[in-house]
Amino acid sequence: MSQQTYPTGGEFLLRAAAPAEIFTPEDFDENQRMIAQAARDFIQQKIDPRREQIEYQGDTALGASLLQEAGAMGLLAVDVPERFGGMGADKATVMIISELISRSGSFAVQHGAQAGIGTLPIVYFGTEAQKARYLPRLATGELLTAYALTEPGSGSDALAARTTATLNPAGTHYLLNGVKQYISNAGFADLFIVFAKIDGDKFTGFIVEKAFGGVVIGAEEKKMGIKGSSTCQVILEDCPVPVANVLGEIGKGHHIAFNILNVGRFKLGASSVGGCKLALEWSVPYTTQREQFGAPISSFGLIRAKIADVAAAAFAAESMVYRTAGLLDRAIATLDKTAPDYDLKSILKVEEFSIECSMIKVFGTEAMALAAEEGVQMLGGYGYCQEYGLERLYRDERINRIFEGTNEINGCWCRACCCARRSRESCPCCRPPRRSPRS
Repeated sequence: MSQQTYPTGGEFLLRAAAPAEIFTPEDFDENQRMIAQAARDFIQQKIDPRREQIEYQGDTALGASLLQEAGAMGLLAVDVPERFGGMGADKATVMIISELISRSGSFAVQHGAQAGIGTLPIVYFGTEAQKARYLPRLATGELLTAYALTEPGSGSDALAARTTATLNPAGTHYLLNGVKQYISNAGFADLFIVFAKIDGDKFTGFIVEKAFGGVVIGAEEKKMGIKGSSTCQVILEDCPVPVANVLGEIGKGHHIAFNILNVGRFKLGASSVGGCKLALEWSVPYTTQREQFGAPISSFGLIRAKIADVAAAAFAAESMVYRTAGLLDRAIATLDKTAPDYDLKSILKVEEFSIECSMIKVFGTEAMALAAEEGVQMLGGYGYCQEYGLERLYRDERINRIFEGTNEINGCWCRACCCARRSRESCPCCRPPRRSPRS
């Protein structure tokens, strides 16, 4: 297949597509349906019996054992290449898992941090030695991982990070110093993907094992939602990292950080689709059973409008996710899978669709916010009670518009704040407002 036979990122705005070119959930093959069933079985067997312990007792440490159990069922290996013990699955399959795992509540955050942003930097940017050392154990859950980019003073403006990496006199290790903030899975992670500046300006990725020493984990954050997930500061105090654990090229850490965030945004959109569907499952049956003024409330126009709005948004988000998954799979299929740089070229294909990744993240998370809001409203007082799942869904969904870059930063057309492709002054989304001249 030549590179001219698939649409590039953003081309959907300009080019008409035949129905046969658009991937939909109806196109799932038997293997994808089996993987989907494995995800459903995991939630039913491993998450549902522990829901109270995870969500309302806030047992964040339980995440470690649950991730290992997910690893045993193959749910951490979807993105890992086959030669390192993974499935090497296509993007459509990855999105199926992301959509269904969203039904697991707080565990979905832990799963995403492990199987997604904590593993993919090594998949796409690691050396063969790094991949062989870490990927097989990440795929099984033997090693648990976290992605450490955000700092107390740098969130969307990731390149403003202050964590430093200084080469020791022997030239064998970098000493890392700094603080990372809001790090998912930090409470039990064995491995961290850390970004730091060498010589004060070379933004670079590192693979940091907790066993290296100099890694201090802060207290668990007390959060509004996703209470069963681990979120802590990671404090680096002269943490010695072997030079062999530099990830990618020195000074090119932003290529890793932002390409991985593209995938994270895409996955978060798929998770939001799952959340929308769950909200409908929990609210619509109630409206058919709840009677007021002698009739089920589902017969009232205002309730019907709420259901229709959520269903329409969920359908649109689902269509965006799986259509883009199909486009990505077609683009990646143009690559030589036997080439030594296949994994790196794969993520560069994803980069072509960064516009779609941001659109899916923004639209999907806004759709889920609507679904949770209207779901609670349709249940009335019951929706406000912990006995009903919508109470938790309402609290949990709020983080999605902040995760993986806020919706505001994803809506910035030139992405100046997060990739520094342009100056802040040249961006109409980001530049400071001009003062009107005095009369």
